[in-house]
Amino acid sequence: MALFSKRESTPLDGVDVVLADLDGVVYAGAGAIPHAVESLNRAASEGRRLGYITNNASRTDATVAAHLAELGLRTKPEEVVTSPQAAMRLLSDRVAAGSTVLVVGGEGLVVEVERAGFTVTRSADDDPAAVVQGFAPDVSWTQLAEAAYALHTPEEEGGIPWIATNTDWTIPQARGIAPGNGTLVSAVHTAVGRLATVAGKPEAPIFHEAVARFGASSPLFIGDRLDTDILGANRAGVPSVLVLTGIDRPKHVLAAPPDSRPTYIVTDLRELFEPYPVAKVKGDTVWVRDAAVRIDGPDVQIVAEGAPIDLLRASAKAIWDTGRQIFGFRVPERLYADPFRVARR
Repeated sequence: MALFSKRESTPLDGVDVVLADLDGVVYAGAGAIPHAVESLNRAASEGRRLGYITNNASRTDATVAAHLAELGLRTKPEEVVTSPQAAMRLLSDRVAAGSTVLVVGGEGLVVEVERAGFTVTRSADDDPAAVVQGFAPDVSWTQLAEAAYALHTPEEEGGIPWIATNTDWTIPQARGIAPGNGTLVSAVHTAVGRLATVAGKPEAPIFHEAVARFGASSPLFIGDRLDTDILGANRAGVPSVLVLTGIDRPKHVLAAPPDSRPTYIVTDLRELFEPYPVAKVKGDTVWVRDAAVRIDGPDVQIVAEGAPIDLLRASAKAIWDTGRQIFGFRVPERLYADPFRVARR
């Protein structure tokens, strides 16, 4: 997707529905990320609908909505699209209605499994028709072992389906970055040698569900991860914003593969309302406002510093436009610096 437009407009121009990830975008742990709530409320006050897309399967849509309301965002449960909801769409296509399903995860996943008309079990001895796995902070070795017991036979040899709500490797918390559902899914994979079918980001169905639910004609998605949020939005054909308040940092932006590059890069959500700069290529140099970067063979050279966010935007465009991977360059340490981390406190 194009990183820059031909004229300066704000990322929100023409947008009718703002779809936001939660962890790392709206909150980290229980607390709101600076400037997120007021920025989203401003977007709503200007006539845009707000929706939330989350891979976190540990909580119900109602619980998430209540948390957002506590932070100052008036949110209804139906405005929260969760990976367990996307998983139920996949599950309903794979097993008969009313089947027994082995659940690895917490309340958010259990509620959606029961809401979809399936029977929940925690034991492989109950002959489940499928395994559904999602994150919860209290998932234990016992739950992972039961999943492994149920999945010992490959599906192509008559085994049962295995659906993961998501495979995020990490999850931002108030105290720092913690292991996510991807690490738990990987543990089961290591035991059984099988791969799960993934329902949430970066797969497109969860985005399609959100666009359809809100009747969006011109949606914009905001995320903090390139490998799930931005990749998923690109797969679904939805313009995206990478906000530097969560997981991915400048070094990840510079190394982003073509399918994981955002439409916009912002420091925090206040910049949604600011004119987004037009990148200007002059000879061998990319300029973004007062920041400029040149590629000279294997060297990435800073021509002019400018503002940190503009330097990152200019560097990303210069590197991405070469079509070469980041390990083929000598990159100044300055470009790997991270002045944006303060926004995550």
